[in-house]
Amino acid sequence: MVSGVDVVLYLLGIVAVLIGLALSIGLHEIGHLVPAKLFGVKVTQYMIGFGPTLWSRRRGETEYGVKAIPLGGYISMIGMFPPARAGGAMREASTGFFSSLAQDARVASADSIGSGERDRAFYRLPVYKRIIIMLGGPFMNLLIAIVLFAILLMGFGAAQFTTTLASVSQCVLPATSDRQVCEPGDPQSPGAAAGLLPGDRIVAIDGEPITEWDEIAGVIRDAPDDVLVFEVERDGVTQSLPVTPLLSERYVIDDVGQIVEDASGEPVTRNVGFIGIGPTQTVVQQPASAVLPHIWENITRVGGIILTLPQQLFAVAQSTFGGEERDPNGLISVVGVGRVAGEIASLDQVPLDAKVSGLIGVLGSLNVALFVFNLIPLMPLDGGHVAGALWEGLKRTVARLFGRRDPGPVDTAKLMPVTFAVVILLGGMSALLIYSDLVNPIRFFG
Repeated sequence: MVSGVDVVLYLLGIVAVLIGLALSIGLHEIGHLVPAKLFGVKVTQYMIGFGPTLWSRRRGETEYGVKAIPLGGYISMIGMFPPARAGGAMREASTGFFSSLAQDARVASADSIGSGERDRAFYRLPVYKRIIIMLGGPFMNLLIAIVLFAILLMGFGAAQFTTTLASVSQCVLPATSDRQVCEPGDPQSPGAAAGLLPGDRIVAIDGEPITEWDEIAGVIRDAPDDVLVFEVERDGVTQSLPVTPLLSERYVIDDVGQIVEDASGEPVTRNVGFIGIGPTQTVVQQPASAVLPHIWENITRVGGIILTLPQQLFAVAQSTFGGEERDPNGLISVVGVGRVAGEIASLDQVPLDAKVSGLIGVLGSLNVALFVFNLIPLMPLDGGHVAGALWEGLKRTVARLFGRRDPGPVDTAKLMPVTFAVVILLGGMSALLIYSDLVNPIRFFG
């Protein structure tokens, strides 16, 4: 039965992560706003959210406000798109839907430039300044992630396996077995046969000192049918126990602890040494040098998801409409993030510091995702504008090297059909993920 306290904690978790998300979005846009103003671009709006305006206030030439749909934010800079030709006049008519999109973008860009403001237009800036402005937003998300993970790893710590045993299996079952409980007739595990017990601390194997669990796992994995002498500390006394790992079928695990699957979706197994022991875990504060590698692991994980986005979306749709369990490492919407935050905050038997560190981890991962996602080189994402600026810089450099006339700014308004398609796809993806997170949420806590 769910208590009133659990409901309050659940809601507080959701509120905490939504506030954190809003601050992250706000700082992302500040990352665009500050360099834009420093470079002299006129910024007419700084908005958190989309849709109808809930609140706004004008300060100087910029209107600051909050809109009804808190799924992003933006700043409006004058002259985002150049004319169709450098120094040329805007075309008065166009044919076709996609041509109209480009033409409308040019017209809106031209209309945003007031009298005497032409030199303050975004497209008039040097390439490197435009890149700095557009990368300012993702850079802020990366900076937020660094701060949050520094607090998490250096302040709270990270769970690590120790060399002390938490469990010793009494029998040997193959990884593909449907059973998890020993039955009469099952072969005894090598660890149990050798006399290992939970609470034993492994200090050496075959005379080699042991300081980390990975060292133990590596020795056992590579020594099937070989006799290994374990030196264990038990109740303050060190004793030697000979252990012979069995050759056993085990699942292949990737760098993030997930079972590797083959092309057909079946789990991959391999034969390795096995003795049937499991380590205890403890939370250890990490040095500053652990922060950036941890963030890089997050970046590569998010990048992998983006590179396999069609398969990821298909998997979400298949699990949602087929009644299957969602992949805990798959895509998730802001609704799903809110649910996870609520579940973390309302977990029973979990101390407050663990809940706080869990919420910090959620926000840190969210900012890593915002950083990576916004670097995708497609408009209207920041990476799309960066790609346009880089293409312009390349064209101008080539023209200069070959003594040709300056080709002028790249007509990025031609990419509006792509922008339209990306917006439609993002809208569809968001709708699918939100629906899936409502009817078939990812289960992190059972």
